This record gives sequence, structure tokens and C-alpha cells, in this order.
Amino acid sequence: MHILRLFAVYLRLGLLGEMEYRANFWINLLQSFLELGVALAGLAVVFDHTDTLGDWKPDELLALVGVYFLIAGMIRSLVRPSMQLFMEDIRKGTLDFKLTKPEDAQLLVSIQRVEIWRLVDAVVGIIVLSIALSRIGAQIGLTDALIFGVTLVAGGLIVYSFFMILATCAFWFVRVENILVIFDSMYQAGRWPVTIYPTWLQWILTFLVPVAFATTVPASALTSRIEAGLLASSVGLAIGLFVAARLFWRYGLRFYSGASA
Repeated sequence: MHILRLFAVYLRLGLLGEMEYRANFWINLLQSFLELGVALAGLAVVFDHTDTLGDWKPDELLALVGVYFLIAGMIRSLVRPSMQLFMEDIRKGTLDFKLTKPEDAQLLVSIQRVEIWRLVDAVVGIIVLSIALSRIGAQIGLTDALIFGVTLVAGGLIVYSFFMILATCAFWFVRVENILVIFDSMYQAGRWPVTIYPTWLQWILTFLVPVAFATTVPASALTSRIEAGLLASSVGLAIGLFVAARLFWRYGLRFYSGASA
């Protein structure tokens, strides 16, 4: 509850800051619908020539698109802005302001900036996902829904931990933002099932850049495609990567020289 109250404070601050630029809402809304239109157009073209894509039916792929936008909204509204500010604080020596506060510094740098209007992507994702679920709802049981929730949380935690590890590299390297741009490009591949890609690309999107666990795995849970081993791997990777990010963060702090150093 304490963490939620702290997040609510930053959420309110983010809202107050974004209210100064209300035109950004309409810009982000237009951008989200354009991206959604491109994704749906791609699905229409594919299923105009075939009934399935790698054993995925149209409504199942629509659910995958919904998950893609939902996770993208969380990344663009909270994770990426906070990590970018974190890296700027390292370069400028202003990370001291987080380290001297009576709260966990990693928590503070992880929620310090919330770009409210970017949540439009998450809302669009929820709408698309709801439409997809209404069309395949008869095939979804309570177990599938629970597994979907677990894999969605695990996927979000994996993405956050991955970003945290990359951002922590700023203690040694100057331009880590370029790596984040590469992640954005790779994440766009998550609009399609990872299983349709060549084996080498599947490996990259699963283990090197964990896009599969953020999009394909949760969507698979809705269609009873996920196996017990994959579910365990998703949860295990989420826990392991979070612990690794935490340890790497604590190790990186040893090399920080701030304004007070």
C-alpha cells in the first residue's frame, strides 16, 4: 500500500505537468489510432489470403495486438520516461536527490516520471483486447484468465527489469539511450506471434530481447496454447531478471560520482 501511495503521488505530479500540454493528448491519441490502423491493416492483408497464421486465428491475433498495445502503453507512459530521467540524473550528477531521500532509491527512479497521455496506448490495448475476448470468450475458462493475468504481470516485470539493467549501464557508458531505441524497434515485432519468425529470430526475441514474454506468451494463455513449462519459465524469468536488475543496480551505485562527491 505504501508503494501504491507513493506511485499515486508521482502519478498526480505527472498529471499536473501534462495538463499544461493538453494538445499532447490528441497527438498521442492520433498516433495510437494510426499505429492501431497499421496493425489491423496488416492482419486484414494476411487473413485475406489465409485462415490462420502459424495456427493463430484472426481473433486470437487481435488479442495479441491488444496485449501489445497494453504493454506498450505501460512502457511509454512509465518505464521508458523514468529510465530516461534516471540516465540523465547519472550524467548530470543529480541522482543524489533520489539517493538521499528516505525511500528505496530504485523504486524512486522507477516511478519518477509518468507521462499520462501515453496511457492512451494502454487504453486502446484494453479496448482491442476486450473486443477480441468478446469474440473468443466462449473458449476462455477461468484457468486461462488466471494464467493470462500471471503471464501479463510476469511479462511486465520482465520488460521493466530489462529496461532497468540497460539504464544501469549508464553508470559506465554515456549514450545508453541508443540501446533503448533498438529495443523499441525490436518490440514492434511483438505485434505478431514470435513463433512465425525464423528460429534464430525467435531466440533473439525470447532471450536476448524478451519481447515474446511480454506479448506472445500472455496472448497464448488466452487461447490455451501455453504449456506448464512455458508458464513456469515466464514466472521464473521474471523473478530471476528482477533479482538480477536489483543486484546490478546496487553494484552500479558503487561507481556513481554525483554532485556531492
